[in-house]
Amino acid sequence: MKRKKVFSIFTSATLAIGLLTGCSADKTSQTSKNNGEGGGGTVIKIATQSPLSGGAATLGESIKLGAQLALEEQKEKFEKLGFKLELVPYDDQADPKKGVANAQLIGADQQVLGVVGHLNSGVAIPSSEIYEKYNIPMVSPANTATDVTDRGLKTVNRICARDDFQGPAGAKFAVEKLGAKKIFIIQDKTAYGTGLAEAFKKGAEEAGAEIVGFEGITIGEKDFNGVLNQVLAKKPDLVYFGGMYTEGGMLIKQARDKGITVPFMGGDGMDSSTLVEIAGDAVKNTFITSAAGVATATEAGKQFAEKYKQKFGKNIESYSAYGYDAMAVLLKAIEEAIKANGNKLPTREQVAGAVRKVQDYEGVVTKVSFDEKGDNKYAKIYIYKFEEATYPARLEDEVSQ
Repeated sequence: MKRKKVFSIFTSATLAIGLLTGCSADKTSQTSKNNGEGGGGTVIKIATQSPLSGGAATLGESIKLGAQLALEEQKEKFEKLGFKLELVPYDDQADPKKGVANAQLIGADQQVLGVVGHLNSGVAIPSSEIYEKYNIPMVSPANTATDVTDRGLKTVNRICARDDFQGPAGAKFAVEKLGAKKIFIIQDKTAYGTGLAEAFKKGAEEAGAEIVGFEGITIGEKDFNGVLNQVLAKKPDLVYFGGMYTEGGMLIKQARDKGITVPFMGGDGMDSSTLVEIAGDAVKNTFITSAAGVATATEAGKQFAEKYKQKFGKNIESYSAYGYDAMAVLLKAIEEAIKANGNKLPTREQVAGAVRKVQDYEGVVTKVSFDEKGDNKYAKIYIYKFEEATYPARLEDEVSQ
C-alpha cells in the first residue's frame, strides 16, 4: 500500500508537470503563430474585399488581381525588412451583409494591417464601420459614393473620384456635347447607383435639361420591359443609368430591341468588358463616365498591363490598375510606419495614420495625395464612347476635380 501510494503521488506529479508543460508549449506555439514568427519573418497580411463571384465578379476579381500583383512585387523588399507579406482575399459577393461578416473576420485577425476594397459603395460603407472599430486602414480603388469619406472615418481612404464630381461631369457632357434636353434616368436602388443618379440629375437640371423620368430597377432583374415602355412614352434625347454593367448591358440590349436609339449613358459601374459581352452590338452609341483612367496611357501603365496579362492570362479591366495602385499606397504607408516605429511591426493605428499622410505618390494610373477626409486630390473623371462592340471604349474627355 505504501509503495502504491508513493507511485500514485509520483505519477500525479509527473502528469501535472506534463500538463503544465503542454499548456506552456501550446501558448508559446500560438503566440509564435500570432506574431508570424518563423518561416522568414513576422507576417503582415493585407486583405482584399471585392465580389469574386456573382454578377460583379469581373471588376471585383480585377481589383484583387491588381492588388495581388503589387503585393507580390514588393515581397522581397519587405523580407529584407524582416516581414513576410501575405494576401488574404475575401469575396464580399457585392452583398453588404457578406462584406460586414468578412470585415469582422478581418478585424479579428491581428496580422491584417490593411484592406484594399471594395468595388461597391453599398458594401464599403457598412464594412468600413467595422474597419474603423478595429483601426484597420482601408484604401479603396473604386468606391465613388460621397458617404464613403464624408462620415469622417480616420481609417477610410480612396484613390478614385467621388460621385458628386462624376455625376455633374457626365451631366455637363450630356447637355453641352451631346445636346440632351430631355433625359430619362434609371437607377438600381443601391447606395452607388442612386447616389450617382441623383448627382447626375442635379447636374443635368442645373445645365438646363429636363428630367422626364427617374425610375428604379432591382439588381438581378432580367426583364426591363416595364421601365423601357416608360422611356418610349417619354421620348427622351438620352437615357442615363446609375448601376452596374450586368443590368446596364441588359438594359441597353433590350432598349435597342425596342427601337430606342438615343444615346445611353452610365457611370463607372458600367466600365467593364462584360458590358460589351452582354450588350453586343447594341452597346454602340453608349457613353460612360468613369473614375478609372486608361492605364496604358503611360509607359508605367503599359508595363503594368503586360505584366498583368503575363501573370494572369487576361487583359486588364478598368479597376485592375486601381487595385494595384491602392495596394502600392497601402504598402508604402506600412513601410513608412515600420521605419517610424524603429523597424518594428507597427500597430494598425500607426499604419492608418501613415496612409492618411501619403502625398504625391505616383501610381501607374493615378497620382495620390489624401486630404483630411481621405479623398484623393488628384482624382479625375474620364468620359468614354462605345463606337463599336469592343473594350475599352474610346476616350472622349477627362475632367480634373
